[in-house]
Amino acid sequence: MVGDERGVHTPAVVMVTGVSRVIGCHLVARLAQNPSIDRIIAVDSKQPSKDMVRRMGRADFVRADIRNPLIGKVINGNAVDTVVHASTVTRPPKGGSRVAMKDMNVLGAMQLFGVIQKSPTVRKVVLRSSSAVYGGSARDPVKFTEEMGAQKRPSGAYARDSIEVEGFLRGLARRRPDIDTSILRLSPLIGPRLHGSISNYFSSPVVPSVLGRDARLQLLHEQDALASLECAALTGPAGTFNVAGDGIVTMSQAIRRAGRVEAPMPLALFRSVGRMLMGPMMRDFTQEQLESFYFGCGLDTTRMRTELGFEPRWTTLQAFDDFVQGAALKPVIDPDWIGAAENRLLRLIGAGAGVHR
Repeated sequence: MVGDERGVHTPAVVMVTGVSRVIGCHLVARLAQNPSIDRIIAVDSKQPSKDMVRRMGRADFVRADIRNPLIGKVINGNAVDTVVHASTVTRPPKGGSRVAMKDMNVLGAMQLFGVIQKSPTVRKVVLRSSSAVYGGSARDPVKFTEEMGAQKRPSGAYARDSIEVEGFLRGLARRRPDIDTSILRLSPLIGPRLHGSISNYFSSPVVPSVLGRDARLQLLHEQDALASLECAALTGPAGTFNVAGDGIVTMSQAIRRAGRVEAPMPLALFRSVGRMLMGPMMRDFTQEQLESFYFGCGLDTTRMRTELGFEPRWTTLQAFDDFVQGAALKPVIDPDWIGAAENRLLRLIGAGAGVHR
């Protein structure tokens, strides 16, 4: 790790975990384009696709499992000074169980951070975490700051795992104060190339919503997610940071902007009836994702700007519109027809008011 005249340290050897998935792979691709980094070690227990390997450019792929103590040989043998841990999974592996998911997330992080604690070369660790740690509740504040916790214990497996993993990293920071540790709590991601839960939800022609609620969504463009992780790895300080685009979009606004048809229903029927409307994709949504559709989650991003020094390129609304444009979603109902119907309704209301006068 080399320092410049301003005291900012540029990493020499960066290791990224979880590179067989979209965020890890594309983060490696960005880092590989930075000539100030000598080497990038891309690690995953699963072999990335040929296209992913091509995207990662000059990075060296190492097939290794972070749950195995041999990951220490990868770190120390390559003199890794910066680790970006991006391999936490949101759902069990295909054909796997909740136990397998926890084994990958929690035990994997415990083993990785234990190895890092003994490493003589590592000086920075960046953790990709999630706003899911704040849970979802009707009692939630308008915006969560980094010091706040969930108003109600999160029921989702991914949220609980993320809370534990964050705790392990804070433990590492206490035991090794010479290692800078950064936690980035990313809001739900969206973009034209990321086929995640939000994208799938708003791609359905008929979108179920919870009757009587209009969740406030704060989103993060996929490219801003990558840029924030890169910023944290290269120049970011230690600390915990909320990362999200400016502003919010309500559930009803998002459905209209995507040209979908909204189907409000009681919460008790949201999953069952929603599955009839959306097909099997409703079954694939995690508890955290469903809670975001119920309640939404607002993040205070002051620290992101003032301390991390990161400014998102896309607002929430711009990120959502970029997804709609990139996915080439065609309105289910012609917007001209909706506008004409609204105008007719307004004229009828005006005529009725005139008669009663």
